[in-house]
Amino acid sequence: MISVSFLKSKYNRKTTLEMIDESNADLIHVDLMDGLYVPEKNFELKDIMVELENVFKRLDIHLMVENPLPYIKELIKLNVYMITVHLDGTPNILEVIDYVNSHNVKMGIAVNPEEDIKILDSYLDKIDYVLIMSVNPGKGGQKFIPNVLEKVNYLKDKHVLIGIDGGVNSEVINLIRPYNLDIIVSGSFICMSDNFNEQIKLLS
Repeated sequence: MISVSFLKSKYNRKTTLEMIDESNADLIHVDLMDGLYVPEKNFELKDIMVELENVFKRLDIHLMVENPLPYIKELIKLNVYMITVHLDGTPNILEVIDYVNSHNVKMGIAVNPEEDIKILDSYLDKIDYVLIMSVNPGKGGQKFIPNVLEKVNYLKDKHVLIGIDGGVNSEVINLIRPYNLDIIVSGSFICMSDNFNEQIKLLS
Protein backbone atom coordinates (compact mmCIF):
# COMPACT_ATOMS: atom_id res chain seq x y z
CA MET A 1 0.00 0.00 0.00
CA ILE A 2 1.09 3.55 -0.71
CA SER A 3 0.36 6.03 2.08
CA VAL A 4 0.83 9.66 1.07
CA SER A 5 1.99 12.27 3.59
CA PHE A 6 1.07 15.92 3.09
CA LEU A 7 3.73 17.25 5.47
CA LYS A 8 5.59 18.98 2.63
CA SER A 9 3.72 20.04 -0.49
CA LYS A 10 3.81 22.67 -3.23
CA TYR A 11 0.10 23.23 -2.64
CA ASN A 12 -1.83 24.44 0.38
CA ARG A 13 -3.09 21.81 2.81
CA LYS A 14 -6.70 21.84 1.63
CA THR A 15 -5.72 21.39 -2.02
CA THR A 16 -3.09 18.76 -1.17
CA LEU A 17 -5.61 16.70 0.80
CA GLU A 18 -8.11 16.91 -2.05
CA MET A 19 -5.46 15.82 -4.55
CA ILE A 20 -4.39 12.84 -2.42
CA ASP A 21 -8.01 11.91 -1.83
CA GLU A 22 -8.64 11.85 -5.59
CA SER A 23 -5.39 10.01 -6.37
CA ASN A 24 -4.56 6.30 -6.57
CA ALA A 25 -3.03 6.36 -3.07
CA ASP A 26 -4.25 3.67 -0.68
CA LEU A 27 -4.08 5.80 2.47
CA ILE A 28 -3.57 9.38 3.59
CA HIS A 29 -0.63 9.54 6.00
CA VAL A 30 -1.31 12.17 8.65
CA ASP A 31 1.87 13.41 10.37
CA LEU A 32 0.93 15.23 13.57
CA MET A 33 3.63 16.99 15.63
CA ASP A 34 3.05 18.74 18.95
CA GLY A 35 6.27 20.79 19.27
CA LEU A 36 7.29 18.69 22.29
CA TYR A 37 8.21 15.25 20.98
CA VAL A 38 9.72 17.00 17.95
CA PRO A 39 10.62 20.71 17.77
CA GLU A 40 7.94 21.63 15.25
CA LYS A 41 4.22 21.91 15.84
CA ASN A 42 2.11 21.53 12.73
CA PHE A 43 -1.51 21.29 13.83
CA GLU A 44 -4.29 22.32 16.13
CA LEU A 45 -6.47 19.33 16.86
CA LYS A 46 -9.74 21.15 16.20
CA ASP A 47 -8.47 22.30 12.78
CA ILE A 48 -7.18 18.92 11.67
CA MET A 49 -10.45 17.27 12.72
CA VAL A 50 -12.34 19.63 10.40
CA GLU A 51 -9.86 19.20 7.56
CA LEU A 52 -10.01 15.41 7.69
CA GLU A 53 -13.66 14.73 8.50
CA ASN A 54 -14.80 14.62 4.88
CA VAL A 55 -11.92 12.83 3.16
CA PHE A 56 -12.84 9.61 1.39
CA LYS A 57 -9.63 7.64 1.86
CA ARG A 58 -8.79 6.00 5.16
CA LEU A 59 -6.29 7.71 7.42
CA ASP A 60 -2.89 6.41 8.51
CA ILE A 61 -2.22 8.64 11.52
CA HIS A 62 1.36 9.06 12.77
CA LEU A 63 1.53 10.85 16.12
CA MET A 64 4.87 12.49 16.87
CA VAL A 65 3.59 13.77 20.19
CA GLU A 66 4.06 13.30 23.91
CA ASN A 67 1.14 11.56 25.61
CA PRO A 68 -0.87 10.69 22.48
CA LEU A 69 -3.96 9.22 24.16
CA PRO A 70 -5.96 12.50 24.40
CA TYR A 71 -5.33 13.08 20.68
CA ILE A 72 -6.27 9.51 19.81
CA LYS A 73 -9.61 9.80 21.63
CA GLU A 74 -10.59 12.58 19.20
CA LEU A 75 -8.88 11.36 16.03
CA ILE A 76 -10.40 7.90 16.29
CA LYS A 77 -13.76 9.47 15.40
CA LEU A 78 -12.44 9.99 11.86
CA ASN A 79 -12.13 7.42 9.07
CA VAL A 80 -9.01 5.87 10.60
CA TYR A 81 -7.25 2.76 9.31
CA MET A 82 -4.25 2.89 11.63
CA ILE A 83 -2.71 4.94 14.45
CA THR A 84 1.04 4.88 15.07
CA VAL A 85 2.85 6.28 18.12
CA HIS A 86 6.45 6.44 19.36
CA LEU A 87 7.38 4.44 22.45
CA ASP A 88 9.55 7.18 23.95
CA GLY A 89 6.64 9.64 23.72
CA THR A 90 4.05 7.25 25.13
CA PRO A 91 4.47 6.51 28.87
CA ASN A 92 1.13 4.67 28.98
CA ILE A 93 1.75 2.51 25.90
CA LEU A 94 -0.29 -0.50 27.10
CA GLU A 95 -3.30 1.74 27.77
CA VAL A 96 -2.94 3.26 24.30
CA ILE A 97 -2.66 -0.19 22.66
CA ASP A 98 -5.79 -1.42 24.49
CA TYR A 99 -7.75 1.70 23.57
CA VAL A 100 -6.87 1.58 19.87
CA ASN A 101 -7.46 -2.17 19.64
CA SER A 102 -10.88 -1.78 21.25
CA HIS A 103 -11.93 0.54 18.41
CA ASN A 104 -11.13 -1.89 15.60
CA VAL A 105 -8.29 0.32 14.37
CA LYS A 106 -4.83 -1.04 13.60
CA MET A 107 -2.22 -0.19 16.23
CA GLY A 108 1.29 0.77 15.18
CA ILE A 109 4.57 1.71 16.84
CA ALA A 110 7.23 3.73 15.01
CA VAL A 111 10.94 3.07 15.44
CA ASN A 112 13.36 5.96 14.90
CA PRO A 113 16.58 5.42 12.91
CA GLU A 114 18.83 5.27 15.98
CA GLU A 115 16.51 3.05 18.06
CA ASP A 116 17.13 -0.67 18.49
CA ILE A 117 14.31 -2.64 16.90
CA LYS A 118 14.35 -4.97 19.91
CA ILE A 119 12.70 -2.29 22.05
CA LEU A 120 9.47 -3.55 20.49
CA ASP A 121 9.89 -7.16 21.58
CA SER A 122 7.41 -7.06 24.44
CA TYR A 123 4.74 -5.35 22.32
CA LEU A 124 4.87 -7.24 19.03
CA ASP A 125 2.13 -9.67 20.02
CA LYS A 126 -0.17 -6.77 20.91
CA ILE A 127 0.21 -4.52 17.85
CA ASP A 128 -0.55 -4.79 14.13
CA TYR A 129 2.13 -2.63 12.57
CA VAL A 130 5.70 -1.39 12.86
CA LEU A 131 6.65 1.83 11.08
CA ILE A 132 10.39 1.97 10.44
CA MET A 133 11.49 5.60 10.28
CA SER A 134 14.08 6.07 7.53
CA VAL A 135 14.58 9.73 8.45
CA ASN A 136 14.59 11.48 11.81
CA PRO A 137 11.01 12.39 12.72
CA GLY A 138 9.82 15.95 12.41
CA LYS A 139 10.56 17.36 8.95
CA GLY A 140 9.55 16.47 5.40
CA GLY A 141 12.03 16.25 2.55
CA GLN A 142 14.90 14.51 4.38
CA LYS A 143 17.25 11.95 2.79
CA PHE A 144 16.63 8.23 3.21
CA ILE A 145 18.86 6.41 5.77
CA PRO A 146 19.54 3.01 4.15
CA ASN A 147 20.82 1.06 7.16
CA VAL A 148 17.34 1.07 8.74
CA LEU A 149 16.40 -1.67 6.27
CA GLU A 150 18.26 -4.11 8.54
CA LYS A 151 15.33 -3.77 10.93
CA VAL A 152 12.98 -5.24 8.34
CA ASN A 153 14.78 -8.59 8.47
CA TYR A 154 14.28 -8.76 12.24
CA LEU A 155 10.53 -8.25 11.85
CA LYS A 156 9.88 -10.62 8.96
CA ASP A 157 8.65 -13.55 11.07
CA LYS A 158 6.94 -11.45 13.76
CA HIS A 159 3.44 -11.41 12.21
CA VAL A 160 3.15 -7.63 12.00
CA LEU A 161 2.64 -5.33 9.03
CA ILE A 162 5.83 -3.44 8.20
CA GLY A 163 6.06 0.05 6.77
CA ILE A 164 8.80 2.54 6.01
CA ASP A 165 8.60 6.32 6.23
CA GLY A 166 11.02 8.98 5.07
CA GLY A 167 12.94 9.97 1.97
CA VAL A 168 11.24 7.46 -0.32
CA ASN A 169 11.51 8.40 -4.00
CA SER A 170 11.88 6.67 -7.37
CA GLU A 171 15.54 5.80 -6.68
CA VAL A 172 15.14 4.68 -3.06
CA ILE A 173 12.22 2.42 -3.96
CA ASN A 174 14.67 0.15 -5.81
CA LEU A 175 16.46 -0.48 -2.48
CA ILE A 176 13.17 -1.12 -0.71
CA ARG A 177 11.33 -3.37 -3.18
CA PRO A 178 13.24 -6.59 -2.36
CA TYR A 179 11.98 -6.33 1.24
CA ASN A 180 8.30 -6.65 0.21
CA LEU A 181 7.06 -4.11 2.72
CA ASP A 182 3.36 -3.76 3.40
CA ILE A 183 3.20 0.04 3.46
CA ILE A 184 5.37 2.66 1.78
CA VAL A 185 4.95 6.18 3.13
CA SER A 186 5.97 8.97 0.77
CA GLY A 187 5.41 12.69 1.06
CA SER A 188 7.39 15.34 -0.78
CA PHE A 189 8.23 13.01 -3.71
CA ILE A 190 4.50 12.94 -4.46
CA CYS A 191 3.18 16.22 -3.09
CA MET A 192 5.92 18.44 -4.57
CA SER A 193 5.03 17.13 -8.04
CA ASP A 194 2.44 18.17 -10.63
CA ASN A 195 1.07 14.66 -11.10
CA PHE A 196 0.44 12.66 -7.93
CA ASN A 197 -0.66 9.49 -9.75
CA GLU A 198 2.46 9.46 -11.89
CA GLN A 199 4.67 9.56 -8.78
CA ILE A 200 2.56 6.98 -6.95
CA LYS A 201 2.91 4.63 -9.93
CA LEU A 202 6.70 4.88 -9.71
CA LEU A 203 6.53 3.60 -6.12
CA SER A 204 3.98 0.86 -6.70
